Amino acid sequence: MGSDLTISTDPAEVGVDAARLERLDRRLARWVDDGQLPGFLVTVARHGRLVHVGKSGSRNVEAGLPVEDDTRWRIYSMTKPVTSVAAMMLYEEGAFELNDPISKWLPEFAETRVYVAGSAMKPVTAPQVEPIRVWHLLTHMSGLTYGFHHAHPCDAMYRAMGHEWGTPPGADSAEVVRQWASVPLVFQPGSSWNYGVSTDVLGRLVEVLSGQSLDEFFEQRIFAPLGMRDTSFGLRESDDVDSLARLYLAAPGQPGGPATGMMFSEAFDSAAHAKPAFLSGGGGLVSTAGDYLRFVELLRRGGAYDGGRLLGPRTIAHMVRNHLPGNQDLESFGRPLFAETPLRGVGFGLGFSMIIDPARYGVVASTGDYSWGGAASTAFYVDPVEDVTVTFYTQLLPSSTLPIRNYLRALVNQALVE
Repeated sequence: MGSDLTISTDPAEVGVDAARLERLDRRLARWVDDGQLPGFLVTVARHGRLVHVGKSGSRNVEAGLPVEDDTRWRIYSMTKPVTSVAAMMLYEEGAFELNDPISKWLPEFAETRVYVAGSAMKPVTAPQVEPIRVWHLLTHMSGLTYGFHHAHPCDAMYRAMGHEWGTPPGADSAEVVRQWASVPLVFQPGSSWNYGVSTDVLGRLVEVLSGQSLDEFFEQRIFAPLGMRDTSFGLRESDDVDSLARLYLAAPGQPGGPATGMMFSEAFDSAAHAKPAFLSGGGGLVSTAGDYLRFVELLRRGGAYDGGRLLGPRTIAHMVRNHLPGNQDLESFGRPLFAETPLRGVGFGLGFSMIIDPARYGVVASTGDYSWGGAASTAFYVDPVEDVTVTFYTQLLPSSTLPIRNYLRALVNQALVE
């Protein structure tokens, strides 16, 4: 499957009704027409064959530049599965065991305390009963958090150190991770689920274990083999700035119109225009639909691609299995916070969420469908039962603004007729 988005198959040949699939574009385009989304691109593939590319609206509303196949998108947390794959490639080489304490390589976490009570200014803490292990980073069960949650005193401590929507200027991965290690954990490792900087710390672990910077590891070990030529940490010097879609923030809608509109965010937008000092394994990549489709198809194929293999199929199967204790879902085991997925009927594995109970999830979907998304409302999922991959791109913060991900599943699944 090339980096271009050429339709390779008549949808009917793989059991997809093209006329019914047009409902997907119409529903998404309604948000564009209502001024709630700047523009979008959506891909649908079955059995590895691309059957649909839908696009509408603008990558730059103000300049009237349309969404194009080679538009670059900030994929934010869709970086996390790439980092998780990188870590598991090292796991397959025997670099670590999933139960290893991360302090073996990141000694700053050996003495990290755990929050018990008190305020951000005067926290009461206790020592770790259980160390942070590698699998805690992969599953977000480490006790690390995000400054932007605004839900816990530890979040406020992150913000006070300059960790809210970014990291302190000039600080590299090693320094950023040291700063997080100095803040108490939200809970004892392994005792709950909390969306946070775990995958960023995992990215730092990949650097230490491999002896390479994260961008070098990604480029040499993942992007080059897969032919992902347009994926990088921020734009490269040779990249056309106009190819990067502008970033928009949800804003209150006009009276009598939709509940939300949007506004261009120059401050957030400019961050991706150059390679940052901190290579965020949790959210730093920009990519194109064609590039990321290659990565998603790698997952669907169990770790293989056209020219070889990055991971064994049993490793991928282990990553997309629910790792929450007792097969619980995120609503019962996790913290009721922002995450890139609904929490009911959804489990979490090594870098992915997966639907464990479609009835509780409340959307027509397959058990075992796994996915993740990004803060600017991008998303992908792989349905191993139907052998379908779906990717979606736009640039609207936050991802909770519109129920895009539920509509993607409902409207793709209604078009599957065989």
